[in-house]
Amino acid sequence: MGGGATCPMSWLVKRSVTLAGHRTSIALESEFWDVLAELAASRSLSLAALIAEIDADRSPEQPLASVLRVHALRTKR
Repeated sequence: MGGGATCPMSWLVKRSVTLAGHRTSIALESEFWDVLAELAASRSLSLAALIAEIDADRSPEQPLASVLRVHALRTKR
């Protein structure tokens, strides 16, 4: 990175959701948030409800942000 470059994580958009009664923050690229929002709308769900469904199906060792990205990619194909 040259001088004046921004932090590599600066393109991430952080959102907070409540999952299983606990607030958590998730940082994803805006393109992934867009796809997830489209998927939620197509199923008449809120974005939080879609994330809760995806979260409920993941194993504890899988990072939520990674699972959300993979879900967005697989569903968008």
